[in-house]
Amino acid sequence: MSKRKPPKVTETRTGPLGCSNYDNLDSVSSVLVQSPENKIQLQDEFKFFMKRLPMNYFLNTSAIMHLWTMDSNFQHRYEQLETSMKQLFFKAQKIVYKLFSLSKRCHKQPLISLPRQRPQSYWLNRIQAFLYCNENGLLGSFSEETHSCTCPNDQVACLGSLPCIVGDGSSCLTCAPDNRTRCGTCNTGYMLSQGLCKPEVADSTEHYIGFETDLQDLEMKYLLQKTDRRIEVHAIFISNDMRLNSWFDPSWRKRMLLTLKSNKYKSSLVHMILGLSLQICLTKNSTLEPVLAVYVNPFGGSHSESWFMPVNENSFPDWERTKLDLPLQCYNWTLTLGNKWKTFFETVHIYLRSRIKSNGPNGNESIYYEPLEFIDPSRNLGYMKINNIQVFGYSMHFDPEAIRDLILQLDYPYTQGSQDSALLQLLEIRDRVNKLSPPGQRRLDLFSCLLRHRLKLSTSEVVRIQSALQAFNAKLPNTVDYDTTKLCS
Repeated sequence: MSKRKPPKVTETRTGPLGCSNYDNLDSVSSVLVQSPENKIQLQDEFKFFMKRLPMNYFLNTSAIMHLWTMDSNFQHRYEQLETSMKQLFFKAQKIVYKLFSLSKRCHKQPLISLPRQRPQSYWLNRIQAFLYCNENGLLGSFSEETHSCTCPNDQVACLGSLPCIVGDGSSCLTCAPDNRTRCGTCNTGYMLSQGLCKPEVADSTEHYIGFETDLQDLEMKYLLQKTDRRIEVHAIFISNDMRLNSWFDPSWRKRMLLTLKSNKYKSSLVHMILGLSLQICLTKNSTLEPVLAVYVNPFGGSHSESWFMPVNENSFPDWERTKLDLPLQCYNWTLTLGNKWKTFFETVHIYLRSRIKSNGPNGNESIYYEPLEFIDPSRNLGYMKINNIQVFGYSMHFDPEAIRDLILQLDYPYTQGSQDSALLQLLEIRDRVNKLSPPGQRRLDLFSCLLRHRLKLSTSEVVRIQSALQAFNAKLPNTVDYDTTKLCS
């Protein structure tokens, strides 16, 4: 005798919400809700939940799920439904086994359908369909990926108006009250244009501070090689250790500086250094070798607020020496920065030391001694003089009062949105100033130096402004802030 096969059992998706729209919920599966009272209560809970949903902005499934979990009554009713389904499914299984035992002698096996609970995602999509694909008495299905509706019989009559999308990950903050399909206000970093939010771009900062020059790289290199006076910045020479065009004993370190005194004489300008040139002469047969160390102060302040030029380190330019056709041993020492290494300067500090060049034990190498370490009194150290020092670069427009006005708008904005506009412009100025920082693992905070010494702000004011800029920058889309090294106190 052949073995008896069990009856074929299939699962059918049924649920409590078989209605066509949430204003007329009449068809609820009798398999799941047995009593009319349960059916009416479930329909009412669903209608109340739908009416409590916000209609002034678009709801994705995550937002609907959040509102679902926050609605205690609706959540309780759904849990009751889950419990009821489990009980019904257990009863249905018992009936199936009874039918199986009764149908042993039947010629045709029964086809038994058992209800299966729909997943929560089904109801979330169903709610979206009621909200956005429920026009003209037609209920379609909604696709969140394409923001479109699939209507019955391939029509488009069920598609309603889709509200704008708001939230932290969106550019829009709120939809327009008179037209929910368009944005009314934008998140930080965006500007409203014809109902759409577009990334906000800072207005030109050239009104506040200039950065560019018309000189191209080749033209600039040629002018620097010729030490052309058209790119010479006239600075004040100061030194207590020596005088220009006078011989001096080079055994001791000499300190000198070139400064512009911009706050006193050139308050409407900032200055960019492109190169430095010195003409150094030695007496005949001198064995001295000049050694130069250069420090640059960007916007003023004390010497401790200067940075050291890493000459001939990590691809930074080196001094170029050119012998001059003079009776003495005279050389032009030129350091060319060009567009690649240009930076702000207010004062250039130069330290001149001397070392003595001597042949090594093998004859093919040179050994350098400090003059005080060289104890042979018969050796002629000679004398040294500096004929001239020139700083090459250019000056740019600078309006400290206009920048102070921008800073004032952080606390007292003129109009709605002017505070964000001021922050954007200050961010642009900060980044462009710090971008001209000297080479190093981290950029120097030149912007704070500008605020301290050219705008004469206090340390606490500078800290407050920097904190406001960092907080604002963190809210902007697709931006990454950078760490800087403090230079000015």
